[in-house]
Amino acid sequence: MNKLKVACVGTGYFAQFHYQAWQRLSNVFPIEVIAVVNRNIDNAKRVADEYGIPNVASSIADIAHLRPDLIDVITPPVTHDTNVRQAIDLGANVICQKPFCESLSQAESLVEYAKQKDKSIIIHENFRFMPWYRKLAELLSQNLVGDVLNVSFKLRPGDGQGNDAYLARQPYFQQMPKFLVHETAIHIIDVFRFLFGEITQVSARLRKCNPVIQGEDSGVIHFDMANNISALFDGNRCLDHAASNHRRTMGEMWIEGTQGCLRLDGEARIWHRAFNHIDEQQIVYPWQDQAFGGDCVFLTIEHIVKHYFLQTPLENTAAEYLTNIKIVDAVYHSNEQKRVVLL
Repeated sequence: MNKLKVACVGTGYFAQFHYQAWQRLSNVFPIEVIAVVNRNIDNAKRVADEYGIPNVASSIADIAHLRPDLIDVITPPVTHDTNVRQAIDLGANVICQKPFCESLSQAESLVEYAKQKDKSIIIHENFRFMPWYRKLAELLSQNLVGDVLNVSFKLRPGDGQGNDAYLARQPYFQQMPKFLVHETAIHIIDVFRFLFGEITQVSARLRKCNPVIQGEDSGVIHFDMANNISALFDGNRCLDHAASNHRRTMGEMWIEGTQGCLRLDGEARIWHRAFNHIDEQQIVYPWQDQAFGGDCVFLTIEHIVKHYFLQTPLENTAAEYLTNIKIVDAVYHSNEQKRVVLL
């Protein structure tokens, strides 16, 4: 590929991190961001002017003449079916923000449609690209804590209190009928699978703590994993944790093994305590405290760009990501039916 022509769809709060990443990567790889697409053309023009992008349009169909190679869909789940299909119809491959679609059946239909058209869909699942999780994966590969038996993650972003919860960044959060698990916990589900393997069963109890939102904002989910690991997700968006930026790690993680423990804190520091020892030792590693989540949007898009230019394998293709959606569905079924759900 001589040049990668990219069009971006969406101009909401989170889109800024995508545009910044594309701008930075265009200084390294032969990439041209050729268009901004948004139903509000004024917003499209504003973003295009800010990032020096030459074309704007109010629909994906209107950029057909530009012949994009890749379309980055940075819009809420309710738009995914339409936007991804239109992008594929233009002959482009697609990056789609998570959560992918509104239902498993919708996501499966899009995966099949892309297969029929010989196009790829890559899900922009960025948590696994946060540098602390890449470092934890490296440490686990070194068998630093022996056989891992228990894992827990406490999600505590502290952004869910009051009548104005989420309105400043992503106001549609308030209206999502399925919120904490569908929108947020799926990140940690993907991280659990990335670090520890496949999930075999779930047991969940969900609740709503802030009455102004439509969906759940708190929950405790237990995962049994195929390699005998017990994993716990304990999330509450109304509570915080010790961090100078509560959205950096969104919470804290413990990985406990037969030879010790690894702990991720809210400052993105990783601590190691050997078995039968009291003191923890900090493991220092390089990362950038910029943009969102340790620059994970840039790192995710860089991973995708390297696939196109260097033929490196892709993580989080849409076909593979269907497993995460199936696990999310199992979590909701477990909560509704008050039982363990097998996968």
